[in-house]
Formats: sequence, structure tokens, C-alpha cells
Amino acid sequence: MPFSSFSLHFKRNHRTLKIIMQVRVHVLVSGIVQGVGFRYFVYNKAVSFRLIGYVRNLFSGEVEIEIEGDRSMVEEFINQVKVGPRAAHVTDVKIEWIKCTGTPAGFEIQ
Repeated sequence: MPFSSFSLHFKRNHRTLKIIMQVRVHVLVSGIVQGVGFRYFVYNKAVSFRLIGYVRNLFSGEVEIEIEGDRSMVEEFINQVKVGPRAAHVTDVKIEWIKCTGTPAGFEIQ
């Protein structure tokens, strides 16, 4: 992963100093992922992991996700997306690490 695709933040909690590595990822999910509640599944996971970004259906039948947040949370989020909701059947997940934007907005379904 190139240096330009993440940023470091320092957070002080009482007596400890925690380093948070912020990353941003562009994800394309293929398979049976439209019409099965996949975007709502992604939304709920993103909100629970306190990530920012968006999810949307593409005309190609894929679902596009752009997500930003703490690297460990993003990685766990991606693991959840690879499984998807019960009715979905994920066949491929393409991941591209991109530059962080730091946009303070929440997560939305487009």
C-alpha cells in the first residue's frame, strides 16, 4: 500500500496514546448482490464500524462501495462484505486502496 493512501491520527485516552491509521478503499462486489438487501447490509455494517462513505448499485449488476475509516475497522468491514447478507451470493470482491479525503460526512446509500 503506498504512503499516500492512508493518514495517521493520534488519540489520547486517559493514560494511553492510540495511533489510528485512516484508510480509504474503493470496493466492487460481484455476484447476486442486487435486489437482496445488500446495500442495507453494507449501510448497517458501515454505521456499526463508524465508517464514512457510500454504497450504490451499478448498471453492470455490481455494487460499488467507497469506505473510509480506521484501517482495522475497514478490514473487518471488508471481511463482512465478502460474506454479505443471507440472500446474497458474493462471487468476487475487487479492492483498491485510494487516498483519504477526510470528508466528515456519514455513510449513505446512493
